[in-house]
Amino acid sequence: MTIAVGGFGLCGIPHNLIRALRDTGATGLTIVSNNMGVDGKGLGLLLENRQVAKVLGSYVGENKLFAEQYLSGALEVEFVPQGTLAERLRAGGAGIPAFYTPTGVGTPVAEGKPEAEFDGRRAILERGIVADVALVRADTGDAEGNLRYRLTARNFNPLVAMSGRTTIAEVERPSAEYLDPERVDTPGVFVQRWVAVLDGTKDIEQRTVRPRAAANGEAA
Repeated sequence: MTIAVGGFGLCGIPHNLIRALRDTGATGLTIVSNNMGVDGKGLGLLLENRQVAKVLGSYVGENKLFAEQYLSGALEVEFVPQGTLAERLRAGGAGIPAFYTPTGVGTPVAEGKPEAEFDGRRAILERGIVADVALVRADTGDAEGNLRYRLTARNFNPLVAMSGRTTIAEVERPSAEYLDPERVDTPGVFVQRWVAVLDGTKDIEQRTVRPRAAANGEAA
């Protein structure tokens, strides 16, 4: 199965759904995500459990196990420029099978991909991504599956939610009332399942090492 997962590093990741996926024991997975979390956290749990066969992502720098499995040949990796990854997810959700972009022309990213020229500029063809399952995390959700994200935790989540044939959301604050349509980030039409999560713990990748007062003083 191809599974798209929202989040950026550990920010906005559906860590409860990731643990549930790990516990299924499913193997041979293709994971679409900006990156694979960090060692021992987030999508790193699936790598530890040897459940992932292929990754479509933009960044590997925070996960040593990811790099080790890739370099050893145990894990297939398709590197995708970050903006291209975002657009491939959006295109898949919008029913657009493919699009041309100049990003990656003349680099290994372009190998084997059709190329065309537009107004004198070379571009390569990138396919939209449609995932079998999409996993996202939202701050607020209502009974119709409308979702709202909090600040930067929004990141890839709306695009991932669009891309899934079946999208499952974990929601921190279920709303008894329907969300204001003007403040909906992901319309419920893209969400097939959601579950309320009680675990509000949010891991942090990099903590500051200066006292808060010193940091504020420098900023001033």
